[in-house]
Amino acid sequence: MDFDRIIKNGTILDGSGTEPHRADVGIIGKTIAAIGDLSAAHTKQIIDAEGRVVTPGFIDAHRHADTAIFRDGFGEAELLQGLTTIINGNCGLSAAPVFGPHKDDVASYLYPITGESGDTAVESLAAYQNALKRRPLPLHAGMLAGLGTLRADVAGFAKDLTDDDTKAIHRMLEQTLSEGALGVSLGLGYAPECFFDTDGLIRALEPIKNTNIPLSVHMRSESMNLLDSLDEAIAIGRALNVPLQISHLKAVGRERWGKLIYAALDRIRRAREDGLDVLCDAYPYTAGSTQLLHVLPPEFLEGGTDAIAKRLIDPDAQRILKDRLETGTDFDNYAMLIGWENIEISSVRLSEDRRYIGKTVAASAKDAEPWRFTAELLSRNHCAVTMIDRLTNEDDIAAIYRAPFSYVISDATYPKDGIPHPRVYGTFVHVLERFVKERRTLSLPEAVKKMTRMPADRYGLKRKGRIETGADADLLVFDPDHVHERATFADAAQYAEGIETVLILGEPAVEHGAMTGRTNGTVLERRRI
Repeated sequence: MDFDRIIKNGTILDGSGTEPHRADVGIIGKTIAAIGDLSAAHTKQIIDAEGRVVTPGFIDAHRHADTAIFRDGFGEAELLQGLTTIINGNCGLSAAPVFGPHKDDVASYLYPITGESGDTAVESLAAYQNALKRRPLPLHAGMLAGLGTLRADVAGFAKDLTDDDTKAIHRMLEQTLSEGALGVSLGLGYAPECFFDTDGLIRALEPIKNTNIPLSVHMRSESMNLLDSLDEAIAIGRALNVPLQISHLKAVGRERWGKLIYAALDRIRRAREDGLDVLCDAYPYTAGSTQLLHVLPPEFLEGGTDAIAKRLIDPDAQRILKDRLETGTDFDNYAMLIGWENIEISSVRLSEDRRYIGKTVAASAKDAEPWRFTAELLSRNHCAVTMIDRLTNEDDIAAIYRAPFSYVISDATYPKDGIPHPRVYGTFVHVLERFVKERRTLSLPEAVKKMTRMPADRYGLKRKGRIETGADADLLVFDPDHVHERATFADAAQYAEGIETVLILGEPAVEHGAMTGRTNGTVLERRRI
């Protein structure tokens, strides 16, 4: 047999979590054609992997690159940390479909997370995917249907839905899934999904009942009410009889560290024993990043960004806000849970407020009350402000990763102007460096499984995340002792080091640690339901 490429002399970690073994990998076209001793085979190119491991390409199933993927230069940060596949549209906040009478409000609300769509067609998932197909893609990309976006398209940011609204959501969900969405995502900490009760969520998701379509859930609470929120997610998964994914599991606030996560993991374990197909994921950093709006109580999120901006500078509303942020325990009250000194402003819309980027709310407020500074900053920036929030601890992250039903994600967002989180550039190398090499939380085979086979199988990507005959030739070659995350919170925009070779469908996207400029990525679409 003649091969286009052979990776020789490498140690194979096939994505299954089993022990590594020595073998060659033969590639024909886009596919892994043979694995074994290929020393006598003919090939056009040999990649010598002596002293290195060969793994499937890493898969980030929770990213927010919905519109960033259209930017020039996109893919470098991803490929250089070993990513060959990403999935966008998470947390209920998908950049498509956005259309109808509420589209401007929806686009404004989405902007801090998914970015500005500009000229990109987002009126349907099909239009979005077609726009993506017209671009050279450096890696593979799929999309989830964000229920928050669908609800906002139908009813804006109103608190209540009519029966006709629910039926319209059903039609949009069915259409978006038929156009290729890999699953459905919820963002119950964000508007307008925070206005759903549990029964309303189950009704809205009726089209996926008794299917194998994954439901990815950003829970209603990740702190004081974490366990109740997890129980709700599990109840929804059972009622719908679908694969359930608990997004970025964490316990926010020092008082909950070392306690709630173990109880949450036990609940997931018991749900699995009872027959529910439920997994969880986590990012490997003790800080997150999201909209600054996330600090507000849910009732302040009604009506969309125009209404929120006006409400935040209304004197009567401000008196209510002050009390809620000082005493509220019925929502994830970051002001109380982690303190204004642990909330850093990472991007703003207005140039005159750029002086606050990189500073905490506590430091930026100076002599003003932090809650008032936050309200006024959000109002004048029309809510387009993001934060980096220091909220959890590394021992909890390690406990999550040790669970056999967890895998690795980044939850990366892409502020166009401002400070990115280092997870944009380094998440998957960070796991190898910190949780495999330094802390020894995971063995290398376990870590590779959590970054390849598990997310691939969750979203039905049966030819990805594995080294086996017939699988896609999305492959990495690297020395695990020499991978290094250069990105820091002080200087995040630094590429990871040590991923020497990245193949996308058999073509080198990275050679000798440097980008080749080749664009062999594809748009991933689920088959019609």
